[in-house]
Amino acid sequence: MKHTLLAYCLLIVASLQAQTGNQSGRITVGINEGWNFSKDVTLSLSKGSPGNATASEKPTWQPVSFPHTWNAADVMDDEPGYYRGNGWYKKKLAINNSWKSKKVYLYFEGANQETEVTINGKKAGEHIGGYTAFYIPISELLQYDGKDNLNEIEIRVNNRHNENIPPLTADFTFYGGVYRDCWLVAVDDAHITLDDHGAPGIYITTPHVSAEKAAVNISGTITNEAASDRKLQVTTSIKDKEGKSISEVSTTVTIKKNSEAPFKQEIKNISRPQLWSPEQPYLYTVTTIITDTKTGIATDQLTQPLGFRWFSFDADKGFFLNGQPYKLVGSSRHQDYAHRGNAVPDELAAHDVQLLKQMGGNFLRIAHYPQDPTILQTCDKLGILTSVEIPVVNEITESDTFYRNCMYMQKEMIRQNFNHPSIIIWCYMNEVLLRPHFNNDKPRQEIYFNNVAKLAKTLDSITRVEDPSRYTMLVNHGDFNRYKTVGLTDIPMLVGWNLYSGWYGGSLTDFPAFLERHHKELPTKPLLVTEYGADADPRIRSMHPVKFDKSVEYTTAFHQYYLTEMLKRPFVAGAMLWNLADFNSETREETMPHINNKGLLMWDRTPKDPYYYYQAILRKDPFVKITSGYWKIRSGIADSNARACYQPVQVATNLDAVELFINGTSAGVKKTENGLATWNIPFVNGANSLVVESTKQGKKYTDQLTVDFQLQPYQLNDKQLPFNTLNILLGADRYYIDQQRQQMWLPDQPYRSGSWGYIGGKPFKVAGNGRLPYGTDKNIVGTDDDPVYQTQQTGIEQYRLDVPPGNYEITLHFAELLGGTVKGLPYNLSGDTRKEEEVQRSFDVLVNNTPVLENFNIGRQYGIAKAISKKIKVSATGQQGITITFKAITGEPVLNALQIRKL
Repeated sequence: MKHTLLAYCLLIVASLQAQTGNQSGRITVGINEGWNFSKDVTLSLSKGSPGNATASEKPTWQPVSFPHTWNAADVMDDEPGYYRGNGWYKKKLAINNSWKSKKVYLYFEGANQETEVTINGKKAGEHIGGYTAFYIPISELLQYDGKDNLNEIEIRVNNRHNENIPPLTADFTFYGGVYRDCWLVAVDDAHITLDDHGAPGIYITTPHVSAEKAAVNISGTITNEAASDRKLQVTTSIKDKEGKSISEVSTTVTIKKNSEAPFKQEIKNISRPQLWSPEQPYLYTVTTIITDTKTGIATDQLTQPLGFRWFSFDADKGFFLNGQPYKLVGSSRHQDYAHRGNAVPDELAAHDVQLLKQMGGNFLRIAHYPQDPTILQTCDKLGILTSVEIPVVNEITESDTFYRNCMYMQKEMIRQNFNHPSIIIWCYMNEVLLRPHFNNDKPRQEIYFNNVAKLAKTLDSITRVEDPSRYTMLVNHGDFNRYKTVGLTDIPMLVGWNLYSGWYGGSLTDFPAFLERHHKELPTKPLLVTEYGADADPRIRSMHPVKFDKSVEYTTAFHQYYLTEMLKRPFVAGAMLWNLADFNSETREETMPHINNKGLLMWDRTPKDPYYYYQAILRKDPFVKITSGYWKIRSGIADSNARACYQPVQVATNLDAVELFINGTSAGVKKTENGLATWNIPFVNGANSLVVESTKQGKKYTDQLTVDFQLQPYQLNDKQLPFNTLNILLGADRYYIDQQRQQMWLPDQPYRSGSWGYIGGKPFKVAGNGRLPYGTDKNIVGTDDDPVYQTQQTGIEQYRLDVPPGNYEITLHFAELLGGTVKGLPYNLSGDTRKEEEVQRSFDVLVNNTPVLENFNIGRQYGIAKAISKKIKVSATGQQGITITFKAITGEPVLNALQIRKL
């Protein structure tokens, strides 16, 4: 697949670079390499260092290549915030003497978010907005009189907060930099216009498509920058997948000097076209060649994709593609990647779409902004239907400049991506009432809401004029009354809802009730569920999953429930889960700070369990997979009557029944229920081999997994199963996997004679927070293992471990969880900023009656939410075991986690 996609992309590039024998035509050259970057300098293009950028007399430059962001690292550190200010790039570039007669442009696929370019010390142009492409004309500033024709390019990019540029706030990170590819484009003075919102300049529509015939309209604008009038021939040909020409049309255009002229062409009768669909994404190409009629020389050439399809939405029956009912099921995508930020190479971007296709998905919501051109190219190629949107997220600024920027971005997005057959929907707002202004001034808030609605109407009208062939959509969060009252549900052709019942608030059963309400109260508006999901920290597992415990088990059950409810309702046209992969949101804290864990894939694109569930439901080919592939390290307490610990194993499959074997012994055949089958398996100490098998039409399908299980003895003095190590989370009802140290942490238990456990106290819970089942959602500073410290036993009196005689090392883990201000975040639907009163807490800790910590005050000595570990060596003699005693001086003693290791 990778090679065929590359060939497709090369075809497009080759068409851009096509030249006649005398080197006329368009030339496109990548200039990603050889740049120098600095945050410390004020160049000639700048009058200062706005934001938090720092000027310096001797700037430090570092070599970089595009794509590049300066925020790849600082968005993941423990210090709140990340660099938002100026970044400078510079490079000396040799320009061919043969380009003297050409018009030369810099083409940026994306730079976030204010960009200014100078050539040889003179300003060439600027661009506002971080997610759309743009051209900068540079011909008049180039020098050709030097020995090497070296020209210095300087680029300043600024990702500061600007109240006039969307997005203003969002649950994603606003990385700075030239984070997509950069190109030099040289064209003849008669060329397809490059001054059209960064668009290709050619627009292709299919006013009529059926299985029997199709029609194609081609339009565009030709620019003549010559000093004389030009008579040009515009020839457009359509070729099939094999490169065979199936139709051609020519038009003659006379253009006066230094002016431009539009052209329109029609190809009316294409017989029995191959239709484009997710199952058969057949692509044609449309090539437009501009030829000087006097010389016969081709001056420009451009190739665009073409797919024949027709579609519609119905408020009762859902979506139809090529005349057939078609349920849209897929995901949204953010563009960043582990250790790279948003500076992602084309190959990795394309791989995301391939992963969606392998999941069985047929739709990608490109959210919350236009993304790298590779994404839509790959969707065209693989057959993924799409929507695209501009980043008007959470709120607006009531200013003419903000409105103009929104309108310009909407036009950029539409015109740049107009020719992609995968696109069926244009969007322009996401959850725009999530954080309303003027909550304490209702008359003023009503004005604000009216201005939001006015902007929505303007953007919707622009979209319908720019592209009448596609649908418009506005995406709302789950406050039905507010969006309906403000009038935002009346404006678009489609209404999208981002719904999280059973996660941020409410219960799972609120979800189908919401769907039915929409269908009843908005009977003429087609409905798409544009977001739904729950965080799954891949390191957290639970035998008793509950809302917001961040366990993979809860998230899998969440998706199973939601998808089932949507599939059985024809009026739900589409289901776009949130999100394809985990992504960075610097302001987030929780169990994995700075990461939104709602992805079906981890940040590095490793699949989680729910990804396999979707494969079981959506794929047509036989599929079977042990879902717990990341849970290869397990631990648990042996059953009192056996040398084994029973824990669940889940298999995702679209086969009717599957059989599971553990260590060569059958655990039985299970009938598949809604894509899943679950066994309670006896794991023994050491390596456990799991094999699942099923047969369909005489062919066997299998999957296998080896689990390393550390079996904890039911009684710690069990001589047949000697005690070695134990890692315990206090105040938690979940397991934690530490892959780096190959450790498994177990949830705590009350003390049991002959075993281990706490005496006294209760699990920590944030007062007044109905969302968290236990623990805190604060970022714990000084560790990447936040779940180890985010729960605790409060008011603990003792911890007893009835270990056999020997020498041991125990590690006590502490963090003060109360105190300070927890900022309300844009994504938090159930609460605002909370201020926690700092507690006065000090206590003594004794191990086997020997004081090891005296007057221990975590907050005063170390601060709030900081990871503290205390290692202690102790000898246990006779039947003594180990007893850790906590004596309160002020407030209540606490313990967050405990480790013990036999030396």
